[in-house]
Amino acid sequence: MKSKIKNALISVSNKNGLSAVLKILKKYKVNLISSGGTFKYIKKRGYEVNEVSEFTNFSEMLDGRVKTLHPKIHAGILFDRQKKKHTKEMAKLNFDPIDLVIVNFYPFNETLKKTNNYKKIIENIDIGGPTLVRAAAKNFKNVTIIPENKNYEDLILELKKNKGKTSLNFREKMANNAFSLTSIYDAIITDWLNKKANIYFPEKKIFFGEKINKLRYGENPHQASSIYSNSLDKDNLRLKKISGKELSYNNYNDIYAGLEILMSGEKTPTTVIIKHANPCGVATDKSAFKSFKNSQASDPISAFGGVVACNFKVNLKLALEINKTFFEVIMAKGFDKKALKLLKKKKNMRLIDITDFKMTNKLTTKIFDNSFLLQDKDFGIFNEKKLKFVTKNKPNVKEIKYIKFAFRICKFVKSNAIVIVKDRATIGIGAGQQNRLDSCKIASQKAKQFQPHKLLNSIAASDAFFPFPDGIKTLIKSGVKTIIQPGGSIRDKEVIDEANKAKIKMIFTGVRHFNH
Repeated sequence: MKSKIKNALISVSNKNGLSAVLKILKKYKVNLISSGGTFKYIKKRGYEVNEVSEFTNFSEMLDGRVKTLHPKIHAGILFDRQKKKHTKEMAKLNFDPIDLVIVNFYPFNETLKKTNNYKKIIENIDIGGPTLVRAAAKNFKNVTIIPENKNYEDLILELKKNKGKTSLNFREKMANNAFSLTSIYDAIITDWLNKKANIYFPEKKIFFGEKINKLRYGENPHQASSIYSNSLDKDNLRLKKISGKELSYNNYNDIYAGLEILMSGEKTPTTVIIKHANPCGVATDKSAFKSFKNSQASDPISAFGGVVACNFKVNLKLALEINKTFFEVIMAKGFDKKALKLLKKKKNMRLIDITDFKMTNKLTTKIFDNSFLLQDKDFGIFNEKKLKFVTKNKPNVKEIKYIKFAFRICKFVKSNAIVIVKDRATIGIGAGQQNRLDSCKIASQKAKQFQPHKLLNSIAASDAFFPFPDGIKTLIKSGVKTIIQPGGSIRDKEVIDEANKAKIKMIFTGVRHFNH
């Protein structure tokens, strides 16, 4: 069913592209109704236009808060042309149908970026716009709704194709888009109000998202995938891709796993190498070059094809070293000209500038079939004042720095997790095992395989307590001399006795860091 457009209501904050629409509406002799700044814009360009207050015979009031909220406007939009009762009522009141509504909303999100002024933010909560859009979208059988500038070209093509009319299929498509926009608009306002009131677990939780890119596929080629942004203060991800092919689902998964570690508080040059959302190497050093080398040395086999994240600018010396291995993604706070020229030669390797990236979300979400879990992010490592030095041998102040590094990295490794470090570099990581003993074996085995000379007097961190002494026996046998763990097992005494027997140091944090 095609619908002829006779009357159009236009009220937009963003007037980009509107001139082209006005031109096509004039061609098909569409009567224009408008208000405020949009009315002035249309009038200034020489088009005939009826002001809303003249159309309704009712002046706008309350500083413009009430303009289009009028029965004549909404009756014109909601009028079902196929119902005789509706037709009689409209004729009796001498109300005209409105066939096209072009509306976009007050820029609430943009206002949040520019100011913290509460009054200005509240005034940019649009009421009339979303109301018009919802009304028109509900009556898509008869009315065309255009809620975004990007749809102007679609409207123009539709009108040209159908000689001033729109098809039902087009109207339904636009209505679908319209309801998505009103939902997102309300969700953004709700999110802002919740955060302002420090409500992070509301009775009703709404998710919203702006599609950034359709990805090539998901975790596997047979799965479809896209990436969205759901931040109030940005329209993109603040990840500037400089070079390389498009990013995949798995790339993004690894990228964010790496960024979580990188942004967790270390200001000294740090390199993180991620593979399948687990770190296979993390190292901190005053020398950025050494931080990369030490990170890669932790597990050079797993590092191949991984994602590298650096909290510093990559220079040519480091680029030459990076170039010796295939990596999927290199993230850094910029690349100097010579480094960039060299790394760009690898077309399959993505280069991403993370200079503007910041972690802002305080929550994590896991979505299942028809439910989801919401929790605080696992901030913090441990409270140094609450550490318990449970063995006869105690660590010194310098060792505490290395112990803290080990425990911090451990919380980002999938559970069960064991991390062995020397100084401030990982040398063995055991991740994602169903029992802690296997994680101990894997971490020890990797350290023995790649850096056996560093195992002597190394430090091991466990994300949860040891349920039996077997795990620490494995670590002690490999050369570990200090173990940090939460404690809390009914067999803590057996574990402590084993540690004392081996004359190693053990610290209890009282803080568990499961990561599933």
